[in-house]
Amino acid sequence: MNKPDPAPSFDAAWRRADTIPGWLKPGQGELLWDEAVRLPRGATVLEIGSHQGRSTVILGEALRVGGGTVIAVDPFVEGRLFGGLSTREKFEKNIAAAGLDDVVELVADYSTALEPGWDRPFDLLYIDGKHDYWTVTSDLRWRRHLPEGGGIVIHDCYSSIGVTLAILRHVLFASDIAYERRSDSQALFRRRRPKLRDRLRILAELPWWLRNVVVKVFLRLRLRGVARLFGHDSPYDPY
Repeated sequence: MNKPDPAPSFDAAWRRADTIPGWLKPGQGELLWDEAVRLPRGATVLEIGSHQGRSTVILGEALRVGGGTVIAVDPFVEGRLFGGLSTREKFEKNIAAAGLDDVVELVADYSTALEPGWDRPFDLLYIDGKHDYWTVTSDLRWRRHLPEGGGIVIHDCYSSIGVTLAILRHVLFASDIAYERRSDSQALFRRRRPKLRDRLRILAELPWWLRNVVVKVFLRLRLRGVARLFGHDSPYDPY
């Protein structure tokens, strides 16, 4: 008699993902995990911005048992910050090491170029691509492929000026997307009609966002001691 597939475990998935360089924190990974693991069998997640695969592994492990798919969209831009081809090689190596080759489908292209002609539905959208206002504005359009109630997870939502401005312009007054919760800067939205309290929750996050902007200014000025006064004790930007 065949044994049933073991229940997926976030702790096990995080131990593997945490060996991969990236900016995803444990609480943020768990937010992603909780959304992905509750999807039906055969579900699809679209991830915009994969880097070396830290978040991709979390999503892939959550979908593995149910025969799901993670579509990882990343152009692997050349340059000091992103690494280009070498980053893609690291991504593919990390996905293979996790045994997720049959779960993860890589689409090496810009999300902004793909979106207008895209015709494949998916069940969860994860946005962690370029953080400028115009790119995030475009990436939010991907939600048209989600079912009613589908989750939209956005990284650096309340720590990046470009991302937050896009949220204020295109989500705060939208009729089909509602804010639910966050883990640090990783925020969860839902494709549904928002209520007034959903919109007010977005506004309630603005003081925390402004605090993060101020912290970033002090870090750029190499005033880490002043940043500590705002509760930030790290050389890295708040995320």
